[in-house]
Amino acid sequence: MDPAPRNGTARPRQVRVRPPAAPRGEARVSTQLSDGLTVLAVDDEEPALQELAHLLGEDHRVGTVLTAPDATEALRILGSRPGATPGSSGVDVVFLDIRMPGLDGLELARVLSAMASPPPVVFVTAHDDRAVDAYEIGAVDYLLKPLRSERLSGSLDRTIASRSTFRPPPGPGPAVPPPGQPLRLEPPEDEVIPVELAGTTKLVPRSSVRFVEAQGDYARLHTTEGSHLVRIPLSVLEERWREAGFVRIHRAYLVALPLITELRLSGSGYVVRVGQGQGSPELPVSRRHTAALKRILRGRPPRGEGREDGPTGPLARIR
Repeated sequence: MDPAPRNGTARPRQVRVRPPAAPRGEARVSTQLSDGLTVLAVDDEEPALQELAHLLGEDHRVGTVLTAPDATEALRILGSRPGATPGSSGVDVVFLDIRMPGLDGLELARVLSAMASPPPVVFVTAHDDRAVDAYEIGAVDYLLKPLRSERLSGSLDRTIASRSTFRPPPGPGPAVPPPGQPLRLEPPEDEVIPVELAGTTKLVPRSSVRFVEAQGDYARLHTTEGSHLVRIPLSVLEERWREAGFVRIHRAYLVALPLITELRLSGSGYVVRVGQGQGSPELPVSRRHTAALKRILRGRPPRGEGREDGPTGPLARIR
């Protein structure tokens, strides 16, 4: 049989014995699944690209693996795939290196995110300092080299889960958007924060965070299971998590509002209790944030910082 063209548009073939690593751009088919996921792997380093393609091909859920040495070739492959349209890529997931010549992985992911139906993106890199940027773009996962098959399998799990996020409303037929409005997959509501632990990236859901403590240019996320230090300033999390119910009570603390069970006056000023029962942490409330916090707990919007609160009805959760 003649070898497949090296242009990324080869027609997938069913094989009985696993072939050697495919050349760049060549489609390769898993021996265990003939109609599985179509995956595009992008890396400018040939050995890393071939290793990634090999590991992906070993997973029974992967049907076709396409490879590209840079972002330009990746975009060409995406635009030439069967089923590709101006708003859809024709692939199920893209595995991206970050540091590449020309358009890097983060820039390519931003290009893909502009599609009406963008493919999920998994970053594969030797550098752990771009995880926050990756998740802000909406990455499904962030893998560190050298790759491990179990982590790669977990990324495919998340990819499959993200593809099933959209559910059309019940009715006699499929939901059709108005003319000119593309059909979009809704992103998950609960943000996840990547945390590096001994070379492993752990995903901490925002919903598990009780409060955040500033530590210089870093922030420590306190959850019921422990704490995690992340390279994100507290001011950034304050802005990003305001709509999710987190409030600033002190220059050093950001707290999940639904978890505040008590606001009381102590010898040195006001403190809040976070959670129920003995051992629940108590955090200081600065004078500049006290009035605003009282108004929020009464169910009223905060007004200018530093102004005294006027008389109101019962003050919820405060004594």
